Amino acid sequence: MPRFLTLLLLLWTCLASAQAGTVISTGADSVSVTVYRQPGRTKGAIDRRWPGGYALVTETRTIDLPQGESVVRFEGVAEGLMPETAVLSAMPRGVREKNRDARLLSPAGLVDAYLKRSVTLRRTDRKTGKVTEQDAIISAGPTGGVIVQTAQGYEALGCSGLPERMLYPKAPPDLSPRPTLSVIASSDRATRATVQLTYLAEGFDWAANYVAEMNSDGGTLDLMAWLTVANGGVTGFPDARLNVIAGQPNKRAWGAKPRPTGGPLHLTCWPMDITSTHPRWELFPVDMPAPPLMEMAGAQDIVVSAQRRLDRVALPAPAAPSPPPPPPPPEDVGDLKLYRVPVPVDVAANGQKQVTLMRQADVKVERLYAATLSGATDGSQPMTLRLRVQNRKEDGLGLAMPSGRVALFEDVAGVRLLAGETDIGDKAEGERVDYDLAVSADVRIAVRTLSETRKVRHWAVRLDNARPFAVTAEVTIPHDIDPRPTGMERRGNDWIWRATVPANGTLDYQYKERLAR
Repeated sequence: MPRFLTLLLLLWTCLASAQAGTVISTGADSVSVTVYRQPGRTKGAIDRRWPGGYALVTETRTIDLPQGESVVRFEGVAEGLMPETAVLSAMPRGVREKNRDARLLSPAGLVDAYLKRSVTLRRTDRKTGKVTEQDAIISAGPTGGVIVQTAQGYEALGCSGLPERMLYPKAPPDLSPRPTLSVIASSDRATRATVQLTYLAEGFDWAANYVAEMNSDGGTLDLMAWLTVANGGVTGFPDARLNVIAGQPNKRAWGAKPRPTGGPLHLTCWPMDITSTHPRWELFPVDMPAPPLMEMAGAQDIVVSAQRRLDRVALPAPAAPSPPPPPPPPEDVGDLKLYRVPVPVDVAANGQKQVTLMRQADVKVERLYAATLSGATDGSQPMTLRLRVQNRKEDGLGLAMPSGRVALFEDVAGVRLLAGETDIGDKAEGERVDYDLAVSADVRIAVRTLSETRKVRHWAVRLDNARPFAVTAEVTIPHDIDPRPTGMERRGNDWIWRATVPANGTLDYQYKERLAR
């Protein structure tokens, strides 16, 4: 009998140690967020409702593991976490199972959890202040509104014309206050472990916005780029090491994943009463400040004299804060570019963050007027004002430039004015960067056909400059010119005709196109 009791006690001890406990990690010790742009989006604004890019999040956490098997809950992960990408390192015996707890504790999450279940509906009479409660069953919701069933029938929540709210018996145990990743792990002994959790998450995106300031010399500009990072989820990452990746990595498209049920309820309906029934529903008493002394009726006149002087003590100006460190140059990740933010930043939930991406002064710029021939024109057509920058170190740049929107400002009589906006694609070092800002009515192009045979078409091009100074024009000719011209740039299958059009003058050019019959 004693031996049997001893064996039973030993068996109970083993089973108790093997039972799964729950370990909760409420936050990360440190975090790194690397954001990738929305695939295929080279221009346009970020979707503020749910950004279409993604991020690689790496969190370092410290957890206390008991002996045996336990459920470890990592709270506060990104809302768009993809559990199949989660990698957990430094666990004593690895991970047996992963689960993404997608149901969030929120007004909409409570309605979803109590669907087809009983709740208490509380209403307040606006005239008497009397509070009434009745049982109700949630029949539909939370998307598009909430339908409840009471003893009187079915009705939409928020459409009775009375202040009302729903009361729940208790919070469902499967609702998490924050997005959570759960894993089942085991340990041979109780230990404190520092683990690293890495995963991909949807709901992030970034964009580059350039600000170009034309200098007074007209031949250089100061270029600055802002990095805008968007986090569409409910989880923020304070003091994060932030990086962004420029380029389009070869990544398989994943199917649309449902967002965690959470957030506020959106009840859109009109009360059953008319607006005149309750004209003061939206009015609240406002404490108005007393009128100034000068405006009070019967106020005495105030006389300001110079009989009394107050000696002012000059206080030293506070020291200017130290400037932020300059952004480091981009790094290569295969054929992609990695941009690091040199200081920790807060990637706020449901928000956008802007930090400096690059800052270059005195970048050489060329101003010209451009057009591409597409056939004979009906009269003259305006040409496009184009600013050209060569992405070279000797010209003040020489950096990999991600795609984004450029806003050009010029100083006119001491007033800073917007000269135009345009979009550019990803530009590598050594590439040409063209900013097409606006069409010009002062510099125009006219194209006509002089003659045509079965083998040759004869073209005439005229450039008109109504400006009081000479301008540089660049015309792209997508034709097979015969004979091949000398002194023209060949760009792909096109010929580039560059010429200087005199002030208030014209310039003509004729050529023959060889036709392919």
